[in-house]
Amino acid sequence: MERVEERLNQAMKAVAALSEVVVIDQASAIWRDSAIKRFELAFEATWKAAKSVLLVREGVEVSSPKGVIRSCREVGYLSDALATEALLMADDRNLAVHTYNEELAEQIYGRLKSHLTVLRAWVASLSVGDNEKQTGG
Repeated sequence: MERVEERLNQAMKAVAALSEVVVIDQASAIWRDSAIKRFELAFEATWKAAKSVLLVREGVEVSSPKGVIRSCREVGYLSDALATEALLMADDRNLAVHTYNEELAEQIYGRLKSHLTVLRAWVASLSVGDNEKQTGG
């Protein structure tokens, strides 16, 4: 259980770091790219925390980000709506990591506020007890 708490703390810190750059509107490519990098890190920390929570609390072993998202929906850590958004977020993370062009970077940057909302809700639902999982979206 200690490892789960460590993963959750890492996810909370990464999401907080993302929120620092998303709330400020900057026009520079450097700012945009650093915000996207923080998004990548926040997504990674969150899905890995979810993976640990699923294994330790639910006995569910999943190895891919999208599989973790689907399992979180199935056991109640994500509502259907949040899971749908999280799957789209996973697509953005994959594009950001494996492809780079200015137009794509602008599109992903434009969705970061929405992604931050999903990440915050996901981490919050993972951080509460089993009785208080997501029920709405």
